[in-house]
Amino acid sequence: MTREQMDQKVDEHFGFEATDNVNGVLATLTADVEHDIVGWPTGPTHGRDAARPFYDALFSDLSEGKVTCVKRLYGDDFLVDESVWCGKAPGRPFGLDGKNRPLEFRLLHVIEFANDGDIKRENVWIDLAAILKQLPQD
Repeated sequence: MTREQMDQKVDEHFGFEATDNVNGVLATLTADVEHDIVGWPTGPTHGRDAARPFYDALFSDLSEGKVTCVKRLYGDDFLVDESVWCGKAPGRPFGLDGKNRPLEFRLLHVIEFANDGDIKRENVWIDLAAILKQLPQD
């Protein structure tokens, strides 16, 4: 894949996330995707249906999100994306009571692509320390 093709797929994926479109997000993934949000209680999951609960929770816990890319690194069939997420936390992101407070944190995505261009593995690292600092619990 070219860098442009990788960027297009990842930007499409992030675009669906920005509009809380679970079906759109899942459509960017292969049927047997490995979905690994580091620290998520289920651990890595396999398949679109197994990834759905994460996105359902994410979209109810976070709102008004905007992702800003800081840097991308590319390999033959993978991309590493360093980004900053900024928005509000109306729900319970990562088990913390958000109380609709503003929130900003860094993300690191390691994304591998299948031959057809869909995402076959999504590995996400989240700056939980920044989230804990911004969402202190009473």
